[in-house]
Amino acid sequence: MASDEILRIHLQELRRGTVVVASLVALRHPDYGYALLQRLAAHGFPVDANTLYPLLRRLEEQGLLTSEWNTEESRPRKFYRTSAEGESTLTLLIADLAAVQTSMTALIQGVER
Repeated sequence: MASDEILRIHLQELRRGTVVVASLVALRHPDYGYALLQRLAAHGFPVDANTLYPLLRRLEEQGLLTSEWNTEESRPRKFYRTSAEGESTLTLLIADLAAVQTSMTALIQGVER
């Protein structure tokens, strides 16, 4: 049905930015990609691996994440962590997200600002 597809597209757009914020929050504690996928899904942020791994690389290139390889296990894993710059950016993103939520709530309730 066309309306289901339209809704899916809009939900995807709405969640795209929140996944960045959620990832930066979750990676305040180092974790590897697959565990992050599971953690995000458990908290209501289902993300496809084909979306998450490019996002992690982009955030690392932007200096918002750091990474290191753990080679102590049988299979090497790349662990990611929110960097100091990522924390600064995250603080601003969370403040903006809160402002958007406040504005949206006022709009929904018909409150004039």
